[in-house]
Amino acid sequence: MAGAARSLDLWPIGNCQASALIDRKGRMVWGCVPRVDGDPVFSALLDDKDWDDPQARGFWAIELEDCVSVEQSYLRNTPILVTRQADAQGNAIEIFDFCPRHKHKGRMYRPVAFIRIVRPVAGSPRIRVRLRPTTNWNNEPVPINYGSNHIRMVLSYMAMRVSTNAPIGLIAQESWFRLEQDMHFFMGPDEGFSDALRPAIERMLEDTIEEWRLWVRGLAIPPEWQEAVIRSAITLKLCQHEETGAIVAALTTSIPEHADSGRNWDYRYCWVRDAYYTVEALNRLGALDVLESYLVYLRNIVDDAKGGHIQPLYDVRGNATLTEWEAQSLPGYRGMGPVRVGNAAYEQVQHDAYGQIVLSSVQGFIDQRLLRMAGHADFEALEAVGERAWAVYDKPDAGLWELRTRAHVHSYSAVMCWAACDRLAHAATALDLPVRAGLWQNRAETMKAHILDAAWRSDSNAISANFEDDSRDASLLQLLDLRFLTADDPMFQGTLAALEADLRRGNDMLRYSAPDDFGEPVTAFNVCTFWLIEALHRSGRQEEARTLFEEMLTRRTAAGLLSEDIDPVTGELWGNYPQTYSLVGIINCAVLLSKPWSMMR
Repeated sequence: MAGAARSLDLWPIGNCQASALIDRKGRMVWGCVPRVDGDPVFSALLDDKDWDDPQARGFWAIELEDCVSVEQSYLRNTPILVTRQADAQGNAIEIFDFCPRHKHKGRMYRPVAFIRIVRPVAGSPRIRVRLRPTTNWNNEPVPINYGSNHIRMVLSYMAMRVSTNAPIGLIAQESWFRLEQDMHFFMGPDEGFSDALRPAIERMLEDTIEEWRLWVRGLAIPPEWQEAVIRSAITLKLCQHEETGAIVAALTTSIPEHADSGRNWDYRYCWVRDAYYTVEALNRLGALDVLESYLVYLRNIVDDAKGGHIQPLYDVRGNATLTEWEAQSLPGYRGMGPVRVGNAAYEQVQHDAYGQIVLSSVQGFIDQRLLRMAGHADFEALEAVGERAWAVYDKPDAGLWELRTRAHVHSYSAVMCWAACDRLAHAATALDLPVRAGLWQNRAETMKAHILDAAWRSDSNAISANFEDDSRDASLLQLLDLRFLTADDPMFQGTLAALEADLRRGNDMLRYSAPDDFGEPVTAFNVCTFWLIEALHRSGRQEEARTLFEEMLTRRTAAGLLSEDIDPVTGELWGNYPQTYSLVGIINCAVLLSKPWSMMR
């Protein structure tokens, strides 16, 4: 099948407004406008046509004639990709791909724009440019008009323009031509490019490099595995929609969790849970800008809820309705549809969200580095979230894995609600509100006692995944990070042993093993393996934890990233990409396992 050429070995670029994925041949194969959750102007990742098929659409290829080798790398400490193509005769080109992001007139300049610079670096290279956009989820042709120095594309949601110094006529007919000087492409909104193109784009390149390197310079990274941590941090930053502070779970939709599974979901939205884990990991590196922006988004979500139900996810602008439908005009990744747009999980009840809201917010009451510290009004708003947690912690929900046809009282959700009340006591203490602190602490103690009584199974010497039966769920490994139990607690050690026996597959960890709405799980969930690594380390099995972490790092793509899932047998990556959960796992484990700087200096 032609679609078998599709792979998750992709390189993200972006500027916290727009983003795109570039494959190992230097083709732009995925990119949505005007936001990450918009309509893909590049959708070939979810198509199965051969690249040379005249009907193939949804990509932007810049190709060296008779190319025999391709090398790719990011410029150090940036998401700016350099692709070098060479032929057997010594001709070579380099392509610089990035989305501009830098300070301009006192504001952050991050337009809905993709920039490509093509440079001849050896010999007399000949290239071809194939620009084949899509619109309305590949459901209709894109009208394209060619001017003297630009290409105009009329999309269903906005018109876009490629301003360039390349020969427009040769691009229009996709001809091969000699590349004798640098060529610049600025794809953005349909506006005239007011400055001289080449110097303006070169300046954007330099300014964007500086902006990202200054951001990375401010990270407090561990001395070991620095490259993996920095790349994960940059990519997590790319997953934030900076305009509102929302953080999406991944940049893609509908990459199956395993072959022909039907587990194809749209992850281009802000899950309260995933965003909590993202800011928690970046907090460990001191990236407070992500936390501060996200807290603005979160406060608006809490305000809009008015003390009532809070959804598990919203779109990047905070909109609540994410109606799920299928894009019939795209066959899906390797032909494995459906391609889903929207996510019906917004209608679910997931009680763990209340804990994650409080956990994300409580730092605002304590951390004096923040530009805006939280105050009494914020605490009062957050108490409404705590009241919901107190009311529902022992009630059924869909759980963090979002089961669509069943509900249980999930232990993880109950513990997250406990964490909401426990941390509200911390916030009250920071505000010198002893009466409120005592109330929330008493509630937390009551909840903990009930959770342990309802979830503990003496026959299996383990905490169950839910209150109704005796089942396993890797989320229980989080009892350590949440400080619900300590690593030396016999209850946790019994739970760890039971989870390993049931869910561990060699060096990989399943979420759960019981059949769900789509049958038995096949692939392992990468973040669960990272949770296992943390539990092993804290349980005194440090060497085993380091070995397993090093193994996980070998699973990364050439870009240094991971998707959601992995096949324990073949090692192939599946699921949406790049997955914030997985990158969080890389950061958390590196920080936990690394030797201290005092041993390295």
